[in-house]
Amino acid sequence: MAHSDLTIADRIQSGLDTLTRAERQLAHAILENYPASGLGPLSALAKDAQVSGPTVLRMVQKLGFSGYPEFQAELREELRAKAKNPIAKHDTWTEGAPSGHVLNRFTDAVIDNIRHSLAQIEPDAFDEACALMADTGRAVYIVGGRISHTIAEYLYLHMQVIRPGVIHVQSTSNTWPHHLLDIKEGDVVVICDVRRYENNTLKLAEMVHARGSKIILLTDQWRSPVHSLSDICFSSRIVVPSAWDSAVMPLLLIETMISAVQDLLWADTRDRMEALEDMFDQTKLFRKFT
Repeated sequence: MAHSDLTIADRIQSGLDTLTRAERQLAHAILENYPASGLGPLSALAKDAQVSGPTVLRMVQKLGFSGYPEFQAELREELRAKAKNPIAKHDTWTEGAPSGHVLNRFTDAVIDNIRHSLAQIEPDAFDEACALMADTGRAVYIVGGRISHTIAEYLYLHMQVIRPGVIHVQSTSNTWPHHLLDIKEGDVVVICDVRRYENNTLKLAEMVHARGSKIILLTDQWRSPVHSLSDICFSSRIVVPSAWDSAVMPLLLIETMISAVQDLLWADTRDRMEALEDMFDQTKLFRKFT
């Protein structure tokens, strides 16, 4: 079997420029409903992508597999990894853990995550996402899930200072429908959704997509189902020697976005920050040492 630190989706995306027209058509069909799209018979995938069987075989060989069965076997492995709960993830790691100290092992894993993730991010897509978030003619809605709400709130806290019209949306279905009343065509919805993907988040994405909103998705290497609805999708590697997934790469991406949007709007952002500091002084929120 072809082993790689990259998922099959990563390898497809990184090699799109090397594919023929038919192979690129097949690649997009696979990514559209990944990984389920490649789990059926070869003939079904070829029919769905409107390409020939030999095109499918050439494609999987370009990805490093000897044939379609080996390609499917790795997809199934990815699917099992995607569905793991925290206890299963911890057991899998400790079985093959190296003897080095956890500080070194964890740091090595995080550095690998950053390196592989950044290699897959298109600078033009990143710039487009930041430009959308900096467009004050659009409202920006930010939503996260059970765990990812922490980084969503971090993004919201900074964006709310940088520009007006930023709304934090709780992902629970008894609160977010109220925000749908105000979401308009062209507004921006930033969604943080990593495994185990939440049904509420997908339903929210479907509804804001139907309203013509622009969806920016921050997800993991297996990609949330929301990716099929998103206008821009950033995938971060999140596996570390822990029962929990790492938020380091998603947070790095978010902090870089904050910096980029701040630079785009700096004149207005500086005025907002000065006004905020004046309010802090009046309320004596922070200690003064002078």
